[in-house]
Amino acid sequence: MDKLTKQILDDDTNGLLTYEFIANNMGSIDEDMPALVDNMILKDRTGQFVVSTARYLNAIDSQKYAQSIDLLVKAAIAKDRDHVYLSYLAASLWGDDFKERATELSAKDDNFRRIYKRLYPVGI
Repeated sequence: MDKLTKQILDDDTNGLLTYEFIANNMGSIDEDMPALVDNMILKDRTGQFVVSTARYLNAIDSQKYAQSIDLLVKAAIAKDRDHVYLSYLAASLWGDDFKERATELSAKDDNFRRIYKRLYPVGI
């Protein structure tokens, strides 16, 4: 990533510029992905673009970007306090039938378990 691009992304106020940069430059930014994910997590206060980026990377190549997706999902859990975006993330990552498979998915994926607990709290 060149200096001008880094400066522009450093000035990103909500994560949108970073998301657009990732989407517009896929295939040529893999070595910069850790820094881009860190910037996204830092800049996005609501979780909107963190979730969008995780969904996008999952759709492109879930295995190749697994580490970035994991970091973004953890950030989404912390940032999306109103649970506006988490249901979209759950469906994108684990399928539209994630509710029916909740027990199975919770047993093998901590991120899923944490998201599911936020979306469907018990005992409230």
